Amino acid sequence: MSTEFPAGDLSGVGRFLPSASGATREDAAGWPGAKALHADATASASVSVSAKNYGARMTDVEVVARARISDGQPVERLVCHPRLPLFACLDSQRPAVSVWTCDAGSLRELGSIGAESAVYGEALGWERARRTPAVAWHPHQPLLMVAFEDTTVQWQPSGPTAPVDLPPTARYNNLAFSPDGHTLWASPSSDGADDAWERSDVLDLTSGAVSVGPQWDTGIAEHPGGGLVTTLSSDQGATLALFARVDVSNAPATMRLLRHALILDADGYEPPVFSSDGRHLAIRGNAYGNSLDVFEFPSLRRVFSTTLGEPNPGYPYPRQWRDQMRAWSRQNLVFGTRRGVLWVGTPTGALVEVDIEALAAREHDIFAGSPVSAVGRAASGELVVAGGSGELVFLSVDAAPTDGADDARAKAAVTAFLDSTSEVSDEADLDSDLILTNGVTTWDAEDLATVDTASEADPTWLQLQAAINNVRGQVE
Repeated sequence: MSTEFPAGDLSGVGRFLPSASGATREDAAGWPGAKALHADATASASVSVSAKNYGARMTDVEVVARARISDGQPVERLVCHPRLPLFACLDSQRPAVSVWTCDAGSLRELGSIGAESAVYGEALGWERARRTPAVAWHPHQPLLMVAFEDTTVQWQPSGPTAPVDLPPTARYNNLAFSPDGHTLWASPSSDGADDAWERSDVLDLTSGAVSVGPQWDTGIAEHPGGGLVTTLSSDQGATLALFARVDVSNAPATMRLLRHALILDADGYEPPVFSSDGRHLAIRGNAYGNSLDVFEFPSLRRVFSTTLGEPNPGYPYPRQWRDQMRAWSRQNLVFGTRRGVLWVGTPTGALVEVDIEALAAREHDIFAGSPVSAVGRAASGELVVAGGSGELVFLSVDAAPTDGADDARAKAAVTAFLDSTSEVSDEADLDSDLILTNGVTTWDAEDLATVDTASEADPTWLQLQAAINNVRGQVE
C-alpha cells in the first residue's frame, strides 16, 4: 500500500506516519495505516510490494531477496559499503557485528565478530552506548574496522584480525576512514585525559603515527562532490553539525573545520546523511523526540522538518508517549538515488518514500506486523531493510547511478560552499568562533552575545543563551 500527501504541503508528514501501535490511523490529510505484506518469507524471486497511490507516480518497489539473521535477533543498524556489495549488521541484543553480501541480487552472510559477547541486558543510556560497537568501511577495499568497548578489530574476507599500530589506550566510540582510505579518524582521543572528548585521533595507516584531530562525536559523512565532510559535535544543550574541508594532499588526511555550521536543539542525533546528488542533508534526532530535518546544500536552508510519531508532550513524559517514541528505529532513513527522495522506516513495517522536491510521500508495505529496525542503501542504489523479527530484505527501487551532470553539480555545490566560508584555526573555540544557523536564522558571535529575549517557541539553547546574557548583564 502507498499513500501520497497533498501536493505542496509536507510540513506535517510526521503526523501522518503510521502510529507505533500498528492500528490504522486516519487524519485530515488522509493517511491510512500500514497493511501487512503477505509474501513467502523464503522467496528469492522478485515480489511486488503492495502500494496505493494518491496523486503523482512515485517509485515501484520489489523484494528481490529475503534472509534471516542466524540468531533470529533484530538488527539495530545497517552500514553499507560505499562502493562494494557489502553491508554490516549490528546486533540489537549484544555487541556483535555480522557481515553480509548483496551481490547478484542475493543475501548471504560472510562472517561475524563478537557473536559470543555478553548480551546488553538492562544496559541503558551511556552504558549501552559505551558497549555498542563503532564500525567503518574502507572506502575502496572489503575491509571493515570495528571498535568494541575494549578492543578494535578489522574484518576482511579472510576473517577478522587485529589492526596494527593502534594506541594501546584507545577506546573509540566513533570511527571513519578518510576518503582516500589512508587515514583513520577516531573519537574520542586516546590520550586518556578527562577531556578526551574535546579531541579526536588521526591515525596514519601507513606509518602508524597518531596526531590530534578536531572534536567530533557522531559519524562523518562525505559529500558526493568530494573534498568536504560533515560531522556532529554534541552537547546536552545543543549539537553542532560541523563542516570540514578534507585535505588529502599530505598524509595523514586532515579535517579543516569551516566557520559556517548548523546548530540543532539538544543532543542524541544520528550521523548526518547526504543525498546521492549532494543537494540535501538529513539529520535524524534526538534525545527528546524523533525529529527529522532536511537542509538544502550549499545554502543550509531548512526545507523540511517534522516529528516522526507524536511530538514531545513535555515533562513528565507519559508512558504511552515514551513507548511509541522508542518503537521508532533510530537508524531508519536513507536517501535513495532518485533526486530528492528520502526513505523512512516505520514501526508498522512500512517504508515511507518522501520526495522533498515534489512535495509528495508514499507508503510501501514491507513487513507484516514487524517494525522496520534499520535501513541502508547498498552501493548499487538498492535498499537493504531489516525487520524487528530478524528479517533482512533486499529491495529494488528503480535505482540508477547519478549521471555526469549530477556529479558536476555536486562538485560545484562543494566549491560554492567553500567559497562562502573560511577555515578556522585548530585552536578555534566552537562556542564563539563559528557562524551558526538552524536553517532559518543565522547568528554570529556578536548576535549570540547580545541576545536577551527568547520565547518558548525558540530552541532551548537560544532560551538558555538569552537567560545567561541577562544574568551577565545584571552582574555587570
